[in-house]
Amino acid sequence: MSKKNRREIPRFDTPIIETHCHLDYLEPTQLDDVLARSAEVGVERIITIAVSADNLGKVVELAHGSSVIWGTQGIHPHEAECWSEEVESAVRAGLAEPRILAVGEIGLDYYYDHADRGVQREVFERQLELAAQSDLPVVIHTREADEDTRAILQNHSAHLARKGVIHSFTSSLSLAQYCLAEGFSLGFNGIATFNRADNVREVVRATPVEQLLLETDAPYLTPVPYRGKPNAPYYLPFIAESIAQTKELQVEDLLRQAYANSTALFFA
Repeated sequence: MSKKNRREIPRFDTPIIETHCHLDYLEPTQLDDVLARSAEVGVERIITIAVSADNLGKVVELAHGSSVIWGTQGIHPHEAECWSEEVESAVRAGLAEPRILAVGEIGLDYYYDHADRGVQREVFERQLELAAQSDLPVVIHTREADEDTRAILQNHSAHLARKGVIHSFTSSLSLAQYCLAEGFSLGFNGIATFNRADNVREVVRATPVEQLLLETDAPYLTPVPYRGKPNAPYYLPFIAESIAQTKELQVEDLLRQAYANSTALFFA
């Protein structure tokens, strides 16, 4: 899309909580600009997500460095083979930090298979146990792993008092319905704006607005009309517009409910 066809980012009255992005992927000189531009369009709080042993500390540092940034601690399924007693100790230590809100990003990814599937399952289960012990919600990644994700959650969901979110949800309607029935939220991002994402919009329509969260997964998955550019939390208004349209809601009504959902899950 040419620059002249790109819309200005809309600004709504209701503040927005970015529930999933990766601020540590930015250069330090970019961070201040991203935070300023996000604030201009109403992004009030940002949760930056840990994925590996290498960025656990960086997420904590970012969360302590700004009043608008919060974080998580966890090992992504791509990095599952790095799990060790030392990594588990580091995750535990991070979870004790006051600005760390959840265990994540954890789960299963059978699309890329960057880690052995058996190891992925073991590390996923161990981190669900940590979440239960810490009384924290979870941030779950699942891709092409519906059956095993459901089986593992069936073993652990009852022990997760605060449940959590299945982020960037692109899985089946069946898995969505199971997770929703168990009390989990579903996170939706720029994929919901893509022309060929009818499967995601089907799940958006089936998701009660009380269990829906907004995210970007920045710097990935930039929404229309800015596909091709690096993503950032300041593009959240486009995602909100798209989801509101799919849900046949006014944008402000969607934003108010999403804000309440995000607050209840992560900040209560």
